[in-house]
Amino acid sequence: MSDVAWKLVDQAEWTAARAAGVYAGSAVDLADGYIHMSGADQLAETARRHYAGRNALVLVTVDLAGLGDDLKWEASRGGALFPHLYAPLPVAAATGERALSVDADGLMRFDDGATGWP
Repeated sequence: MSDVAWKLVDQAEWTAARAAGVYAGSAVDLADGYIHMSGADQLAETARRHYAGRNALVLVTVDLAGLGDDLKWEASRGGALFPHLYAPLPVAAATGERALSVDADGLMRFDDGATGWP
């Protein structure tokens, strides 16, 4: 398992989380009972499947080392293990943020002009 994961977050939700010090999760996260995150090899497919056509997003890089037992690696999508956080995400665990949108075809387009992943 990696010590780093990524979370795509609505920009307004991330701004609110930064003010509060924690991110409680998206509507989907709250409904599922955990915060969905992706590994490096999973992120592009997550963007394509769940965020195509969305603007005003932030890609948050998360240091998993301090999340303790609330972090579980669980099977999804054909048995691949995904990092799931069963607690609010402390903003302090975020080691990077990049603004982006995901085009209609599911390609991540970063505000700095970069496309794709990584």
